[in-house]
Amino acid sequence: MTENDFLPGSYGTLPQSGKVTWKAPSNIALVKYWGKRANQIPANPSISFTLDASATTTSVTYQKKEKETSDFSFDILLDGEPKADFKPKIKTFFERIEKYVPFLKSYDFTIETSNSFPHSSGIASSASGMAALALCLMDIEQKVAAEMGNDFFTKKASFLARLGSGSACRSIEGDLIQWGAHESIPESSDLFGIKYPFAVDSVFKNFHDTILLVHKGQKQVSSTVGHDLMHDHPFALKRFEQAHHNLDQLQGVFSNGDLEGFMALVESEALTLHAMMMTSRPSFILMKPDTLEIINKIWAYRAETKVPVCFTLDAGANVHVLYPESVKEQAIQFIQDELVAHCENGHYICDRIGNGARKLQ
Repeated sequence: MTENDFLPGSYGTLPQSGKVTWKAPSNIALVKYWGKRANQIPANPSISFTLDASATTTSVTYQKKEKETSDFSFDILLDGEPKADFKPKIKTFFERIEKYVPFLKSYDFTIETSNSFPHSSGIASSASGMAALALCLMDIEQKVAAEMGNDFFTKKASFLARLGSGSACRSIEGDLIQWGAHESIPESSDLFGIKYPFAVDSVFKNFHDTILLVHKGQKQVSSTVGHDLMHDHPFALKRFEQAHHNLDQLQGVFSNGDLEGFMALVESEALTLHAMMMTSRPSFILMKPDTLEIINKIWAYRAETKVPVCFTLDAGANVHVLYPESVKEQAIQFIQDELVAHCENGHYICDRIGNGARKLQ
């Protein structure tokens, strides 16, 4: 598919008013996307677990303007309170997607959003937030394009979400989502995420993710700045090759239920992401001392007990502890006994693989 496939045909009569609500989860990348080209196109493919508990719920109330104007008209509220500093990002998003959903300037919108996790928890809400908003807009479009099938609805929602936040395209469906063109994965695309098409052993179908909140609040460097630093990075091309190679490696790992191979690859991906930030110009060290303490304790625990517990990291200090359902009790006990002490105010979030976004009535 190309961008032109998402341009709408003629609409029916636009509804006068209404309200739609969607809940979309966050996700955690296993093979990381880092670096992008124009129009939110990834420099390398990625794959992620869709989460369940860490989610954003967004309602969009729409009222047709009495007279269409040349400007977007919207208010945005977070947890019921006006959030003016969100407006520039939403405006940029609307500008990017207007030709694909050209009714945007026909309405006054009220966007109400809330996260299931504390806003200051250090978990990026852009993926879940943009996914939920994209789904609300697609819901409105579907009302005037009744012939739209579910498959196209999902692809276009992912396509739109990507234009708000790259990783948001992986928050539409579950449970294992791949994004970015890769020659070994049929129908993979830079434009939207797809369900991973190959066999996946049952051990990976009920994984848990306990998120250790080492550092809350705003990240040291925005993802946009971090991605931009890849343009002239001396190791960028090798990193992009590595991501393609690791996606190929995962095919055997997933089909064979190879937990050892999974843990080695996922941890390598996490550390490589941070290595790219440390070797960029300017350089950034996003891990905190407690991040390193947690990593070392996970390695020591795994070596001593053989319990398959591993970690991954986003572009920040927090640690995602990954483990299968079969070792949940041991893993939680280890986390509470050894790792929670390294969390800010002892805070952590228990999550697991989920099935993707859903509409709320």
